[in-house]
Amino acid sequence: MTRLWNDPASFADDVVDGFVRANGRWVRRVPGGVSRSTRSAGPEVAVVIGGGSGHYPAFGGLVGPGLAHGAAMGQLFASPSAQQVESVVRASEQGRGVLLTFGNYAGDVLHFGAAQEAVRKDGIDCRTVLVTDDIFSAPPAEQHRRRGIAGDLTVFKTAGAAAAAGYGIDDVERVARAANARTRTMGVAFSGCTLPGAEAPLFTVPEGRMAIGLGIHGEPGIELTDIPSAAGLAELFIRHLLGDAELPDGITARGARVVPVLNGLGSVKSEELFVVFSRVAELLEDAGVELVDPQVGEFCTSFDMAGVSLTLFWLDEELERLWLAPADTPAFRTGAVDAASLQPVTDDGGGARPAEDDALPESSEDSRRAAARIAAALEAMRLAIDDEAAELGRIDAIAGDGDHGIGMQRGTAAAAAVASSLAARGAGAQTLLERAGDAWSNRGGGTSGAIWGLILRTLGEHLGDAEHATGARVAAGLAAAKDAVTAYGKASVGDKTLVDSLVPFADMLAARVAAGDGLADAWREAAEAATAAAEATANLLPGMGRARTHGEKSLGVPDPGAVSLALIARRVHAVLDTAAAATA
Repeated sequence: MTRLWNDPASFADDVVDGFVRANGRWVRRVPGGVSRSTRSAGPEVAVVIGGGSGHYPAFGGLVGPGLAHGAAMGQLFASPSAQQVESVVRASEQGRGVLLTFGNYAGDVLHFGAAQEAVRKDGIDCRTVLVTDDIFSAPPAEQHRRRGIAGDLTVFKTAGAAAAAGYGIDDVERVARAANARTRTMGVAFSGCTLPGAEAPLFTVPEGRMAIGLGIHGEPGIELTDIPSAAGLAELFIRHLLGDAELPDGITARGARVVPVLNGLGSVKSEELFVVFSRVAELLEDAGVELVDPQVGEFCTSFDMAGVSLTLFWLDEELERLWLAPADTPAFRTGAVDAASLQPVTDDGGGARPAEDDALPESSEDSRRAAARIAAALEAMRLAIDDEAAELGRIDAIAGDGDHGIGMQRGTAAAAAVASSLAARGAGAQTLLERAGDAWSNRGGGTSGAIWGLILRTLGEHLGDAEHATGARVAAGLAAAKDAVTAYGKASVGDKTLVDSLVPFADMLAARVAAGDGLADAWREAAEAATAAAEATANLLPGMGRARTHGEKSLGVPDPGAVSLALIARRVHAVLDTAAAATA
């Protein structure tokens, strides 16, 4: 278990503080993560990586000459927010374009995608390459749906080397895609990992058993087996990774040149890894594979998880040259970087002031009253999530990564705090909702942070700062939020996501308001519809998100996102009912 922390809520921030203090030769802190503390003599395409914290040396440990230019670092096991990614991009880009590359997880895709669109509007040529190396997360025919695990390293390294060699943005992107297409990884675990302050691990593995196909966020394995010997584990890895279905297109094992990366996931000792690797190397050589620059150690971890993964990176001439090119970062060094050619970066990373400190737009008295009610509703949402965070985490851990309750706690707390401050200063409804939404997205991170930020901002746009906050406006705003969420996340009713409760909630609210019900009464009916729909998700198989890979494991358990939305809807109704009674 994890033993050392100050405040679990600030653990990720404290990690970045200590990491930068220890590694100032390579990195500087910028809002949202880290960026290089030096710059090459000439401008380069910037390679920006990132993801949730808890995976060191991914992601900050891979920033430095010859590798990444910046890393957006989210909360524990939660994607960085769009604001964090955008900040790191702006601190790292050098006028030749930016390549974003990261593991293929829903929250990361949403947040990095939003940041990409934001910087493109300012004329920055920004591209994305997803890492999809995990062979157990989707079949070979659906490689685009696979998640990224320790294979991040091969994609990041080749892209960074291409940038250092002076490649343009088109070729840096091409190289990263080629590296991803030639990278395959398989992982196993012997125990789960425990987040700081948590009383139990995110998942458990029975004593003497091994989970096959785990994810780096604590997602359970696909199947269980007895723990093999070190040689037996090596044979399991090679049997799957050298299977015909997993060889990259046009590759045959005999005569191929491969970088093997044996990765410890947190608490497996280096000595154990070396024992496994001895047999891995023997089996690869027996298959006619030529080993190039083997790597054994920790490259992408999962806190204190006891687990191991093996990555095979199938080289061609260009990829081999780029893999072997010099790199100098806190956690990955190879060759000799010309340090004399590097120039220190002296700017402060361009951090912007928090939105809640900006001057407030003008607002009407009615909108300010509505904003005060919204602030009360957000505080009620915070308390509701606090009450149920453990249960939300429990149901999320069955087929997901177990952090839904923690992420919702961070998001609601941030949104409620910003809303309280803005309401006291006299903000209108739109300003309060938009800034509270940004705070939720920025602090909560992950898929839920992106979606709830979008819901609040969309509702705010429909309420305005000067207009009367009628029930019809609220219903129209939530109907628009429903459409925005389904378009943004690409989920539909039946995919076992938050959408399964959001759609009936918004539709029922609109129908009851149109029928003449007051907002409080209409909201009650809508909350009941959302609750029934959330409960019904227990009978669904997941079609989206991390839980998709675990299929029938989630049967009988409702979706945590749908459950938390229904919970919030019920608590907000209590606030609306109290307000209606006070004005009756």
